[in-house]
Parts: sequence; structure tokens; C-alpha cells
Amino acid sequence: MNLRSLLLASLLSLGALVGPGGGVAHAERDNTPKELKHVGVDEHLDGQLPLDATFRNENGAMVRLGDYFKGERPALFILAYHSCPVICGMIQHAAATAMKEVPWSVGKEYDLVVVSIDPRDTPETATKKKASIAGAYGRQGAEAGMHYLVGDKQQIDRVTTAVGFQYEYDERQQQYAHPAVVMLVKPNGQMARYLYGLEYDPKDVRLGLLEASNGRSISTIEKVILYCYHYDPQDGKYSLMATRVMQLSGFVTVLVLGSFLGVMWTRERRRKKAEDTRLPQERDAYQRRSAVTEN
Repeated sequence: MNLRSLLLASLLSLGALVGPGGGVAHAERDNTPKELKHVGVDEHLDGQLPLDATFRNENGAMVRLGDYFKGERPALFILAYHSCPVICGMIQHAAATAMKEVPWSVGKEYDLVVVSIDPRDTPETATKKKASIAGAYGRQGAEAGMHYLVGDKQQIDRVTTAVGFQYEYDERQQQYAHPAVVMLVKPNGQMARYLYGLEYDPKDVRLGLLEASNGRSISTIEKVILYCYHYDPQDGKYSLMATRVMQLSGFVTVLVLGSFLGVMWTRERRRKKAEDTRLPQERDAYQRRSAVTEN
């Protein structure tokens, strides 16, 4: 790879494409290379994926994007291309590394959907990439929940426009300039969250999936975890909210104290009831012994 490509990859990996709110920092566009002037992300939270968009999966079968968003489970959604020399592979392997640390499993609680932005990609290239990521993920049976899609430019652009993913083809380098981002999508195909960078905190992926799931199959503990964290668009990740932790701590304290007092009150009632039952019995026994003694 030449110096120009390395510079491009470095700019992407450092997040130079993404402004404070997740979109392109328009004020900085004049200082960026021309290849990056139209590259970035405009977040479309709650925006709808074009579910009728058609692609071929890694097996060559024609599918609709909506086949993977039937209201059953959320998805980790990635836009990439399979001949990418640096960024795409790093993004997908970083996602696989994070997913390994998430209790939920691909194919059970959520899916992985990867759409190629390169019309030249084929089911064969998709199969190879899927095998690589499935191997990196390493959980048995996960392949059933990994979906690698390829299609023509019209269908690709429908998807990228819907999610606010802006990319540019560099004819000279024969490569695509694109942002480093993964997305969490709700079971109905609506955008829930965007996570940026070349490394993803497993906590962020887990919380993003919990948030995208719309409450489906979330345990009480997971609800508590989600309550304590919120997504910080400035940092592009989830952070612990001190006020919520204090509220939750106060609630837990009251709950524990109330439970303790309840147990003590119940014990006292039982003790008093036992005494009230025992005293007449002891009195009767004493009277009987006294009567025997007098006789």
C-alpha cells in the first residue's frame, strides 16, 4: 500500500470523518482530502431500512433485505466491501472480537447482516469473508445468523442513503473511501444506534443490542444495566450515568432496608404468637401440677 492509501486509512481510523453528533463535520470539509469530502455518516436514528431492496446472499440466492428484519430479533449491521485492503476487514474482525464477549449469540438472539457497497463483489467473495468472520467469532452454529449480501449499485445506494452512510469511490486507487462504523438495527429494520472506530467495546455492542431489541428477551438484570447507561453522541459510545446509579442505589437501599425490617417484623410477630400460645399451656400445666401436689 502506498503512502496516499495509508494516509486515507489513518484519517478514517482516527474518526476524522465523523463530527460531534455522528455526522460529517461540515466546517472541516475544506481541510480534508478531496477523496473524503463526501464521506461520513449522517445518523438516521429510527430511520427505516428499505426492506424491499433485493440482493444475493452468499449462496447466490435472491433475497430481500426485509427477510432479515421480520420483527423477531435485532441485528448488527455493517456496510463494507470484500476487496478492501484495510478498513473493512479491521471493522468486521473488531466486531467479531467484541461479539465474542457479548452473552447473546449470533443466530439466536441477534443476526449479523453485512451488505457490500461494491457492485463487483460476488457471492463467492461474500462466502470467503463470511467464513473468515465466522471463524474469528468462533461460536458453533453462528453461521446461520450471519448474512452477507451483494447487489447492484442502485440497491446498494438505497441502503446507504437510508442509513446516512456516505462513501466515495477513488477511481485512481480502485478503492472506496468510507467511514468506520457499525450499526445496530431494530427487529423491524429501524436504525437504533451507530458505533464508530476500529475497535468496539463489548459493553457498547451489548447495550446497543439491548436498546435495539425494543425490550424483547431482556432479563431484569439486563434492564437494570440498560437503565444505568446512556448513549453519549459526543463520544460515540455508552457511558455510565451517575444520577441513574445514585437513583438505583437509593432504590436498592430502600428495598434492602424494607426487606430487613419486614423480616424482623415477621419474626417478632411469630415470637409473640408463640409466647401467647405457650403461656396458657404453661399455666394449665402448672395448675395441674399444683392440684396433684395438694392431693
